[in-house]
Amino acid sequence: MGSKPRVVVAMSGGVDSSVAAALLVQQGYDVIGMMLRLWAEDCSDESGAAVANRCCTPAQMADAQRIANRLGIPFYVIDTQDVFRRTVVQFFIDRYAAGDTPNPCLECNRHIRFEWLLNHALALGAEYLATGHYARVRRDADGTAHLLRGLDPAKDQSYVLSVLMQDKLRRALFPIGEYEKARVRALAADLGLPVARKRDSQDLCFLADGDYRRFLAQHAPHAVRPGPILTRDGRELGQHTGLPNYTIGQRKGLGIAAPEPYYVLATDPARNALVVGTREELGCSTLIANRANWIAGAPPAGPFRAEVKIRYRAPAAPAWVTPEDNDRFSVTFDEPLRDITPGQGAVIYLGDECLGGGIIAQSGYTGL
Repeated sequence: MGSKPRVVVAMSGGVDSSVAAALLVQQGYDVIGMMLRLWAEDCSDESGAAVANRCCTPAQMADAQRIANRLGIPFYVIDTQDVFRRTVVQFFIDRYAAGDTPNPCLECNRHIRFEWLLNHALALGAEYLATGHYARVRRDADGTAHLLRGLDPAKDQSYVLSVLMQDKLRRALFPIGEYEKARVRALAADLGLPVARKRDSQDLCFLADGDYRRFLAQHAPHAVRPGPILTRDGRELGQHTGLPNYTIGQRKGLGIAAPEPYYVLATDPARNALVVGTREELGCSTLIANRANWIAGAPPAGPFRAEVKIRYRAPAAPAWVTPEDNDRFSVTFDEPLRDITPGQGAVIYLGDECLGGGIIAQSGYTGL
């Protein structure tokens, strides 16, 4: 029997990627560990003390190196700061400036992990790129790859992998997708990995303090400008502090004195206006998404029934999906949803299979 193929594992020094690497070593793959050194800001707290970078810290690199040494695999760190700053961080800034609420993890998987890192893996003679995502891949006899939800519904990360095309997904391995998180930690302990009890990493890893509002005010002050708070019929109720400071469906922190609660219905970047309304006005049943990615390579014949997630943590909601063309689709939900937000991903599921998704361009509510 020949040996199994070479796999590059994206290692972060965390428990998930460490267990992914260990499982592949156990299974006989020729494993190489690789860590991306991503751009992240340095800043100071209110007292003026330096706030440590949360991303790719020396301690995280040391943990990843320690795991690689324990597993007996080569380990490399690749400087990805410039490309990450251009393709993910700048995208995050630009989309907020345009009035959207982006999910940078989608762009990171699209451009950094499964393009930049995958190309480095292929250059090393690897056939696969493995990550610590909670997702699964099913492969047909003809080589077609299907993306499935992770076995642990509380940790499923298929949403942020919905951007993968066939040529990327065929190269992907997700070794921990068949496990629940508690089992992954138990495996880490059983394998004697020193990161078994390490805390999970956080989203928006490039923020020094996790405060995206502060980050935008510092790096994109043109996007955080005060403006009017308007009702749907154009009445001005007050002033907002900058559109990026608000989310669709938000109730608290609007600073409006009114006899009944108001909620954020939409942002109107052209007017730099925040549009609010009553609970009865909140929510809509339709959206249009662009930048569509169909994992099979083409959309199903539509309209078709499916479930659609409008945010990473949102439950999948039953809907009709209508492909408009290869790059665009519309969704009509069975029941109104209160927080359909332009810039977030609309990700489509049939049972456990993720068919792909797109970026929400507009909801059924289009402003004044």
